[in-house]
Amino acid sequence: MSYQIALDVGGTFTDGILLDTDTNRILVAKALTTPNDPGDGIAAVAESLVSQAKAPDSGFDGAVGRVVHGTTLVTNTLLERRGVPTALVVSEGTLDALDIRRELRYDIYDLNIDYPEPLVPLEARFVVRGRLGPRGEEWSALASDDIAAAAEAIAAGGYGSVAVCLLHAAVDGRHEQAVGAALAKATPDLPVSLSSEIAPEIGEYERMSTVAANAYVQPLVETYLATLRDRLKALGVAGTIDIMLSNGAFTKAEVAAKAPIRILESGPAGGVLSGVNCGLVEDVNHVLAFDMGGTTAKAGIAIDGKPNVTHVFEFGRVQRFKRGSGLPAVAPSIDLIEIGAGGGSLARLNQLGLMQVGPQSAGAEPGPACYGLGGTDATVTDADLVLGYLDADNFLGGTMTLDVEAARAALGRMGERLGLGVEETAWGIHDIVNENMAGAARTHIAERGLDARRFTMVATGGAGPVHGVDVARRLRITEIMSPIASGVGSCLGFLAAPARADRSWSRVERLAEMDTGDLNARIDAAAEGITEELAATGVGAEAIRWRLAAEVRYHGQGDRVEVVLAEPSLAAIDPTGAAQAFEAEYQRLYGRTVPGGIAEAVTWRLSGESANTIRQYSLAETYTKEQSGDPAGERRLYLPASKAYETVPVYERARIAPGTKLAGPLVLTEPESTLIVAYPSDVSILASGTVHVALEDKS
Repeated sequence: MSYQIALDVGGTFTDGILLDTDTNRILVAKALTTPNDPGDGIAAVAESLVSQAKAPDSGFDGAVGRVVHGTTLVTNTLLERRGVPTALVVSEGTLDALDIRRELRYDIYDLNIDYPEPLVPLEARFVVRGRLGPRGEEWSALASDDIAAAAEAIAAGGYGSVAVCLLHAAVDGRHEQAVGAALAKATPDLPVSLSSEIAPEIGEYERMSTVAANAYVQPLVETYLATLRDRLKALGVAGTIDIMLSNGAFTKAEVAAKAPIRILESGPAGGVLSGVNCGLVEDVNHVLAFDMGGTTAKAGIAIDGKPNVTHVFEFGRVQRFKRGSGLPAVAPSIDLIEIGAGGGSLARLNQLGLMQVGPQSAGAEPGPACYGLGGTDATVTDADLVLGYLDADNFLGGTMTLDVEAARAALGRMGERLGLGVEETAWGIHDIVNENMAGAARTHIAERGLDARRFTMVATGGAGPVHGVDVARRLRITEIMSPIASGVGSCLGFLAAPARADRSWSRVERLAEMDTGDLNARIDAAAEGITEELAATGVGAEAIRWRLAAEVRYHGQGDRVEVVLAEPSLAAIDPTGAAQAFEAEYQRLYGRTVPGGIAEAVTWRLSGESANTIRQYSLAETYTKEQSGDPAGERRLYLPASKAYETVPVYERARIAPGTKLAGPLVLTEPESTLIVAYPSDVSILASGTVHVALEDKS
């Protein structure tokens, strides 16, 4: 497996990297995403990589043994409501749980508040009598006639998938398994998703929402992955296919096809992993990974090489930046914040007549006005072009020419409504985007009790290096890094990702009265399943790093605190030690403990993963050029400090040798992205090829 390919389908561009794992040299390809059939964009990128690999001067030969893929298919299918008609089987008394939600208002001042419609309408839900108690004891047996009636109605209803969510299945899934077996027998052509397998955690609404979403997209993802395999084989790429998970690890395509809800945020996770890998290479402990593409910008933090992971993710928000306005999904996911718009985000006037940017995007079709593909509205990319931050004749390494006049015309139309000139409008768009992103990132970091000034920003994505330095400056971050091939940063992260598998279960139990024998039996069973799943990815049992955590609360409280109980190996759990660990974490978070409080565990989570792969990437010989520390040219650049255009040097990244030191303001170009340093700073090329920018300390 000397050669591997990483493929990432984004909202605007599809990115690809071919890696020689013996030398860590890479080939790069990028193409516009094809929304009607993402496979077309994937095929174009894969074909470009294979073609480059066969070139005599590329330094590559041999077959590709592995493909790692991240996709927005699940996200887009859920957002656009293009999933299959889905049936849902529930316990008596929970038929309207998806409609009731949590009975919380995400905006208490909005009298016209709106919520997303459930993925499964009321008429597609079927009730089965039978009940398990909160500890898994059987209160009443399943009604076989209800199961038969539901199966008959589902078989005749034209559904494409079935979800099952019964009360207390997070504690014991035997009732769901019985229903699932009956449905599989009666409707053998329909895939069945069980909540006890997809999201076995307490919280009936969240669990039901998750399994419904999984069933809604599962047939489409299964077909997509099968088609992807066939298209890659046709190009001569016949290696194994691994899929990026939202938690920042990968799994086999067959596993992902059964639980596609776990790949909801696979692409953005790659951007964070790219930042983590860059930080590990350069021995940086606090990383703020900033990944900005054509559609969105997201950020995540990592400390000591470990990104934060959350266990409930929200999708399909009615109000993009308001928590609680979407549908929940219980799945391990890197703790990301969507902190603004992407290059294709549209500038509009809001109801107050003020300019706002996003969340609507021009996407790949028709794209920004400057793409010349039919777009007429002003976007972030149009503004960046007019400000001199992009080169019209050298976009995507010269494979795409941008239309400056079309960009100016679009900005001019927006400016007329605001009483501003073209350049003022362009800076206004750029300024709004950067301030929004900085404000959201500042809040994200502060909510975790951290100081943004301690972090080093790693900027990736096609637009990340264009905006990253200015966003960092607003956060009072003085150190910014950008790895080679930063424009395809998610792919860099994919190839450095560990293999990982997760198991979880809920059981509300006081720690002092915990049945340790039962707990350790559950841990052993979960570990066995994880070991088997990871073995399929080539990870041996001896190489697995374990993490056991519990969500613990004081009896009578609702919120829980996650406590790590075992890492990196497993051992028998001591209830006294678990209680002490909970009180120590509670003290750290809230400054005190509850006198006489009774600690109880709610949910247990076990994960196993392979060790981090630290990759110091280098460009293949086909990209190398004669080394020179001299500028390749000059460009008129808008400088925020002087609020005026000035001429600055432009350096071609492939010509700058490691160890070279430069001084900002400057522009550093590479085919997939452009690094804009619009402030006085020290810029150096590190031994790894990563660009390091040191701004004046503004703290």
